[in-house]
Amino acid sequence: MIKNISVIGAGTMGNGIAHVFAQSGFTVNLIDSNPTQLHRALATIEKNLDRQIAKAAITEADKKVTLANITTLSDIALGVKDAGLVVEAATENIDSKLTIFKLMDMDAPADCILATNTSSISITKIAAITKRPGQVIGMHFMNPVPVMKLVEIINGYGTKKEVTQTVIELTRQLGKIPCVVNDYPGFIANRILMPMINEAIYSLYEGVANVEAIDTVMKLGMAHPMGPLQLADFIGLDICLSILHVLHDGFGNPKYAPCPLLVNMVMADKLGVKTGEGFYKYIAGSKELVVSERFK
Repeated sequence: MIKNISVIGAGTMGNGIAHVFAQSGFTVNLIDSNPTQLHRALATIEKNLDRQIAKAAITEADKKVTLANITTLSDIALGVKDAGLVVEAATENIDSKLTIFKLMDMDAPADCILATNTSSISITKIAAITKRPGQVIGMHFMNPVPVMKLVEIINGYGTKKEVTQTVIELTRQLGKIPCVVNDYPGFIANRILMPMINEAIYSLYEGVANVEAIDTVMKLGMAHPMGPLQLADFIGLDICLSILHVLHDGFGNPKYAPCPLLVNMVMADKLGVKTGEGFYKYIAGSKELVVSERFK
């Protein structure tokens, strides 16, 4: 039975993954080369636990146990040496992920499962640079991880059935719902979501409707909790662009070509929530949704 989990990358997804494993009773090593990022990650986890306490979802004692289950480290070799499962949650960049997986493969125990939280990059390609391709799998958590129930589990070409079953069982232990898919560009979540977001951006680019109209139609007409342009801002426009490139390159189909407006916004560093401006403007401490001046 797996009890020791290592999570590589202490950003938004990594700290969320560490949170849910630790809260579910697993011992977690949260690994990042940046000490500031590790400190920020622990502060975020504590804040999210406090939100759960305020909603009476957990107790103060639960919070203490969860935090005690997390150890932060900056060294991958030390952090993965006793792991039964390592989840890589670094930036969505193929070169970075391949480098990290080589280190994971070198330093993790022989029976350890190596997982990636990638939202679009080929599991088979990542597995191929390891000596254990049968033990490599995708675990695509949704953001925000402590709230969202879905985990998209992606089998690489050589992923062993017993590895998939173990990851399914671990996912259920987290109180999540596993959905198993196969390794093709964008998997399922982003293969369907990103063309929708891209089409919304094209609709804005071509003057079919303004930002508010596009998002309102999808919220009120299609019962989406968030409009596609606001969702793009939440995901990060650079991430959206990266995934569209994966889809376009992987399928060679022009329907996945990123909208020129999206390309320009990423070049201008208007990436959404994380930079304070995308299709909307984001002001710290304010929950009001304000359309960017560029689109008024």
